[in-house]
Amino acid sequence: MQSRTTASTRAIPLFFYSTLVLAGALWAAAPARAAQEPVSAPAQVTAVVGGLDHPWAMAFLPDGGGVLITERPGKLRLLRTPGGLSKPLAGVPKVAASGQGGLLDVALSPDFANDRYVYLSYAESDGDKSGTVVGRGRLSADATALEDFKVLFRQMPKLSSGLHFGSRLVFDRNGYLFISLGENNQRPTAQDLDKLQGKIVRLNRDGSVPPDNPFVGKPGARPEIWSYGHRNPQGMALNPWSGELWENEHGPRGGDEINRIQPGKNYGWPLATYGINYSGQPIPEAKGETVPGTEPPLFWWAKSPAISGMAFYDADRFPAWKHSVFIGALANQNLIRLTLDGNRVVGQEWLLGDRKSRIRDVRQGPDGYVYVLTDASPGQLLRLAPAPTGG
Repeated sequence: MQSRTTASTRAIPLFFYSTLVLAGALWAAAPARAAQEPVSAPAQVTAVVGGLDHPWAMAFLPDGGGVLITERPGKLRLLRTPGGLSKPLAGVPKVAASGQGGLLDVALSPDFANDRYVYLSYAESDGDKSGTVVGRGRLSADATALEDFKVLFRQMPKLSSGLHFGSRLVFDRNGYLFISLGENNQRPTAQDLDKLQGKIVRLNRDGSVPPDNPFVGKPGARPEIWSYGHRNPQGMALNPWSGELWENEHGPRGGDEINRIQPGKNYGWPLATYGINYSGQPIPEAKGETVPGTEPPLFWWAKSPAISGMAFYDADRFPAWKHSVFIGALANQNLIRLTLDGNRVVGQEWLLGDRKSRIRDVRQGPDGYVYVLTDASPGQLLRLAPAPTGG
């Protein structure tokens, strides 16, 4: 084997051999896209409930207690089966429901069985501009209200005129709360460490800042920041196999992307992007698709599906879907299933395209089914299973 390697090396001029080695290294480091073109796949679909007003997110209560659903105009409802859809819960804060703003994500405390805390993210206005806010309240014993709701975090400064709020809420295995924040359509702020636009932040459950956050004690930097250089991240989930935080975000025209989030890292926007402005012109601040000092995406799309929501599938109910990540798509009105091999995407299926519905959120239910919310008024909660195979 050694003699074959040496002989083949001698047959290639040194310059060309070095070029091949360099090209191989660059290929290995380049962000991957799917190993195959997207294919449309069928699914068994059950409409669980309809009549929702632009639903944005859901959270399953333990022990079959139902599912909490946010509606962007500012309502939080509980769906029980049997029992149906509740009236809007009392105690939900006032939201700025204009543009892309409103009541957004919902998440349960890691110790919900004892503290009954429900966390909400939403847009808040100061009368001129808006920003993302996160707070929590206790779900009442009869599940009709959030009690003692308290704001824990505000995106500062408020810069949005109705665009790019983010936002998703994820607790990691240690109980830290991660919040994804859009750059309010103010591109350069994603690189400004003294602002909370275009960032992912990490907090303790009570909203305080963990002392080991990467920018704690650094002059001119907000201590809440975990990572930066994000555009409008509307999907985020914890990888159940690695424990890593994954995030997806809207690109501009092209360049929607998936990232593995690491502390202190710069994910590029708007310096590095695979997209262009909606006008067809380049992003003014962009220096290329990949830029030294920034993290390339794990996966990206040349044509933006307009992605929102993210859920890994690790249930035993449907083995064919294991080791997948599901992502909703608004513009191309599909549910995207990406097949994973470790951290590589090796296949891509599009589901629900025949329904022509904007998919806002996706979650794995405690029963092993996949649940999605369609962004419309009326919107629906759908339950999915793989379509049966012939035989």
